[in-house]
Amino acid sequence: HRINYIAYGRLVARGSVAQVIADAGLATYTVTTDRPGVVARHLAAAPGVDQVAPFGTTLHVTGTDRAALEAALQGAGVAWQPAETSLEDVFIRLMDQSQDNMA
Repeated sequence: HRINYIAYGRLVARGSVAQVIADAGLATYTVTTDRPGVVARHLAAAPGVDQVAPFGTTLHVTGTDRAALEAALQGAGVAWQPAETSLEDVFIRLMDQSQDNMA
């Protein structure tokens, strides 16, 4: 099975789910904290962090530079662990990178 992601009328990704995830090149970590809003704002401004997305009671923190991402996480003073990048992580990233050409 193959999927296609279209944003604002433009094809931004296509392939199997595994291909789309692999092609995104994202490293993903989950962060557990009782201050998700504060931590999300701090991490979003850190070098190496491309996106921070809430997933239930955790944050998914992703980036394309694993070393820089891990350095940002170490400096945040929170519990974190590596995670599998999900299709939803990729979708959020693709939408963040897409420009609305409809407005």
